[in-house]
Amino acid sequence: MYKLALVGFGVVGQGFCELLSSKKNFLKKNFNLDYRVVAISDSQKGSVFSREGIDLSKALEWVKGGRSLDEFPGDENGWDALTTIERSGADILFEATWTDIRTGEPGLSHIRKALEKGMHVVTTNKGPIALFGNQLQRDAEEKGLFLRFEGTVMSGTPLLNLIRECLAGCQIQEIRGIVNGTTNFILTQMFEGKSYAEALKTAQELGYAEAVPDADVLGWDALAKACILANTVFGAQIKPDPDKLPCQGIDKVSLKDIEQAKSEGMVIKLIARVFIENGEVRVKVSPERIPLSDPLSGIKGAKNALTIKTDALDEITITGYGAGKTPTGFAMLVDFLDIHKKLSRRGNE
Repeated sequence: MYKLALVGFGVVGQGFCELLSSKKNFLKKNFNLDYRVVAISDSQKGSVFSREGIDLSKALEWVKGGRSLDEFPGDENGWDALTTIERSGADILFEATWTDIRTGEPGLSHIRKALEKGMHVVTTNKGPIALFGNQLQRDAEEKGLFLRFEGTVMSGTPLLNLIRECLAGCQIQEIRGIVNGTTNFILTQMFEGKSYAEALKTAQELGYAEAVPDADVLGWDALAKACILANTVFGAQIKPDPDKLPCQGIDKVSLKDIEQAKSEGMVIKLIARVFIENGEVRVKVSPERIPLSDPLSGIKGAKNALTIKTDALDEITITGYGAGKTPTGFAMLVDFLDIHKKLSRRGNE
């Protein structure tokens, strides 16, 4: 019986808890996975700790009704994130707080504290992994712990697991693709005739783009994900600094550019690339004109896709949703299952 603590109870955290609640019997029957959530902490929605486990359905209803978890029935309330990690006695921390790509905080402190306390960690937080992923992974391994972060790139689409498990015998030569759904949605709208300003407004109205959309449209989010891939897959040590790395967004792409590409049988996509040049791992983010014969050309709306070039299997393209409540919550569930399987094997050795 795993004791779980959740820090961050926004869209992703709630999506994960909905899956934990709805799939409890399925996970027990098929994977012998048993668990209880003993703590939830969120800087806006409050916190609750219960030794016997929190009723997730009731907690979700409670928060959706606009009530604070500081008033939810339990053994303790009002803990901040670090206190929750310190005192909950959880086996695994699920970290789903907001991302600061320049500092990695507050997620970085949460992950470090959890590893210090002997907890395995699952996170969807790009900042700590893009900036300090290799070091955090080493810290976890030294303690015999697991750190998993499938949801940091392509959300619930199993990219990192695909590379780590299914492509383990391949040498990865290059990874390129669409890793930001907001910009792909905007470019798709422009391909259909809208101006950049009109497409951005639509994206904001639908909730794909923030009121201040810089992280997406200037390419910073895509750069962070490219750095995670460079560091995780290629063993590089690249930090996502848009001032020092080649990073160009879509804010300068005009409808004229789109129409010109279309007339030549091409489409424009914001492409993140990880590749090797002169023996060094490089990353690059920029709008590119790609032919209609390229699998990436047909990726529309808010979907993501990556093409992985290998020595043994040539190119493999994987596509799916790169954001959203259920997909990103599912990424956390996949990582939970991965940790469970590895711990089960370790226990049988």
